[in-house]
Amino acid sequence: MREIVFDLETTGFKFAEGHRIVEIGAVEMVNGAVTGRTYHAYVNPQRDMPIEAYRVHGLSEEFLRDKPVFTDPAIAPAFLEFVGGARLVAHNGIGFDLPFLNAELEAARLRPFDNEIVDTLHMARRKFPGAPASLDALCGRFGIDTKERERDGHGALLDSRLLAEVYIELTGGAQAGLNFARRDGEPEDKASSGGGWGKARPRPRALASRITDDEARAHAAFLDEMGEGCLWRKPA
Repeated sequence: MREIVFDLETTGFKFAEGHRIVEIGAVEMVNGAVTGRTYHAYVNPQRDMPIEAYRVHGLSEEFLRDKPVFTDPAIAPAFLEFVGGARLVAHNGIGFDLPFLNAELEAARLRPFDNEIVDTLHMARRKFPGAPASLDALCGRFGIDTKERERDGHGALLDSRLLAEVYIELTGGAQAGLNFARRDGEPEDKASSGGGWGKARPRPRALASRITDDEARAHAAFLDEMGEGCLWRKPA
């Protein structure tokens, strides 16, 4: 399973109000593991930068002025090629990222995405109802390092990398990258670069024991009945 975790930075919330994409970042995952392949580009929006947006991502009109426009082969066509038929993953992707991206593509007379999309905001709200579900909040919950984001602010590629880590936790944590379809002769620690294998990342915090006090006492009583020669009393 190939997936692309992506993020956008824009001049505002609605394409219909004249806002444009200014940065695209994306990270490739295969069978639940990050492969190392990425896509990143700054985009000239051909308009001014509202101060509210600048305060979020720090990308000024001056900085973006010499960057390629959205229709440049290095931007929209290249991103379409990078994604291909992969499943898309984005935080608020259903409500914002994918509709905004498709509006830009349609305005440029390019094929909009009809790929399957996973919205990690919806996933987080279902898994942790009532809890904060921002990217920062989820990184904190899973113990994911955000020092670079705190220092440098939002960035589409950085946020995509952080979101990929969050997505791994939301979909199984340490089991990410597990693939039972290893081909004969492939080493078990092969990095996932299309072959599907990658080293699992350990949980940031150990899971709490699910054994109740009553169960522990019953187990101890059972061992007492077995006598001193009980194999389970011996150290492993």
